[in-house]
Amino acid sequence: MLEPLRQGLPPTDPSGVAGSASCALPARYEAVGGARQFTRSTLERWELSDRFDDVALVVSELVTNALRHALPSDPPREFQDPPVRLHLMRWSSRLVCAVRDPSRESPVAGEAADSAESGRGLFLVECVSDSWGWHPSPAPAGEFSSAPSIPSTPSTPVYGKVVWALFRLSDCAKNE
Repeated sequence: MLEPLRQGLPPTDPSGVAGSASCALPARYEAVGGARQFTRSTLERWELSDRFDDVALVVSELVTNALRHALPSDPPREFQDPPVRLHLMRWSSRLVCAVRDPSRESPVAGEAADSAESGRGLFLVECVSDSWGWHPSPAPAGEFSSAPSIPSTPSTPVYGKVVWALFRLSDCAKNE
């Protein structure tokens, strides 16, 4: 999962992760509030509460997009376990929030009309985070791992995607 995050960034040693936390989210819009609570408690534990507003906005948008656009309206039996997963990873100089969902469709930043009540989520993610992106996920949504993802080959089925956002932390951020 980390390999696409390395593109265009200084080298990141996966063993240098200072903190990692993950939670499964049910396929209900109430999950967005749960994701925000999970984010708040995780950032407090990592002494990054001052970053909560920006990170929570991004988490809310990514989880909402996963629930709104990535889940089938009639989920098959294989998605009885929570199909959306939030993962937060922290290094001394960066924080990544990633949301895994079962859709193979790429996220698309749309242009919303001024009067529209939705359609600006990825624009907000782009504005608030230092960078964001996505990549296919070769593991089913319920089998989230922080290990680097395996490149897709014709024999490796792609089950979904991971949409991530990166936040650079100040040099004075405390390490755990």
